[in-house]
Amino acid sequence: MCWRAKFPKLSPKNWPFNVELLPPTTCLVGGAVRDALLNRQKEYLDLDFVLPEGSIKTAKIVADLYKAGFVVLDKERQIARVVFEGGTLDFARQEGDNLETDLRRRDFTVNAIAYNPHCDELIDPLGGLTDLEQRRLKMVSPINLEDDPLRLLRAYRQAAQLNFTIEETTRATIRTLAPLLGKVAAERVQTELGYLLAIPQGSIWLSAAIEDGLLQPWLKNAQKYSLEQLTKVDSSAKLMANTWSESLSNSLSWYSLAKLATLVSSLPEEAESELLGLKYSRSEIKTVTTTLKYLPQLQKLTDFMSLKEQYFLFLNVGNIFPILAVLSIARGVDFDLITPLINRYFNPKDIVAHPQSLVRGNQLMEHLQIPPSEKIGKLITEIQLARIEGKISTYEDALKLAEQLNLEMGK
Repeated sequence: MCWRAKFPKLSPKNWPFNVELLPPTTCLVGGAVRDALLNRQKEYLDLDFVLPEGSIKTAKIVADLYKAGFVVLDKERQIARVVFEGGTLDFARQEGDNLETDLRRRDFTVNAIAYNPHCDELIDPLGGLTDLEQRRLKMVSPINLEDDPLRLLRAYRQAAQLNFTIEETTRATIRTLAPLLGKVAAERVQTELGYLLAIPQGSIWLSAAIEDGLLQPWLKNAQKYSLEQLTKVDSSAKLMANTWSESLSNSLSWYSLAKLATLVSSLPEEAESELLGLKYSRSEIKTVTTTLKYLPQLQKLTDFMSLKEQYFLFLNVGNIFPILAVLSIARGVDFDLITPLINRYFNPKDIVAHPQSLVRGNQLMEHLQIPPSEKIGKLITEIQLARIEGKISTYEDALKLAEQLNLEMGK
């Protein structure tokens, strides 16, 4: 069935090339059509075209004419990509003998709507427009989900991003097929998980995915308590973002990693094993495990930390602190006890959170005439503590204190 398009955002006038270069039967498919019909805006254009034949040849013509990037992604399946500064165009040979056969191989009906730019028509053989209007994800067929089990998790991600529901029969089918997700490459699972972790509305659907058994092979320690914590992390993250938004923008991807830390084991060693299984980077794993290691210290807070305690906390956690703060607030630590620490962290001149040595190790060795040893590190630590407590403030003060401490350590 063909529908007359009435959505200007589907107009080829917004594309970075002349549509006349496309063969008459070329159709735009997938997310670009869905998003245009939903009036969703994207800064970066991402268009997928299907052609009965000549897909690579057409892509090469467009790339050459506009001096754009060109790469063959899959020679056997005839898929090529053209890269413009503001967008990417993928050209693929249609699957099957006709366009409807191609659309019937897709995951959900809202992603199985095609648009022919030459006749300005929408082709919707599976009722995707109706599902768009009702804001629901409905599978094309169980076999399509089984063929690529990542689509099971993708349903929850798209529901979160689009603010859709998942049709009842589709969700029941996903629950049945859930064990298949364990066979999917970890990197692909991590990518979908990352989308869900990155947005507030992802928490509800991430909880639903876990409750439906989708992530059991990957996150064995995600229990009911963990899922309840996700929404609490959302609330504490919003609280921090409202107050320290400018400072947080320069921090780690603190929000996603704070939520991830609630889904893995509370034991750093076990958490590391889970995250390795999902192919997270060493940096991300260290961030989560360090957070889990020091979180109990903040959870026990009943009074303000001493300067010495604050100094060692910041020394140990470094730029992981925003994640630690978010999780602490989510776990019920008094916000008034955390606020002074947050203020220190986001003040680059604060000598407790961001210490700058009055004296370097080589200067101490030269002044005291002592060789490299653990004593140098201990001396520098004591000098730092004396400085934050206001007992010393200059290079000369540091050397005098070092002389005194050296004598005491030598006894």
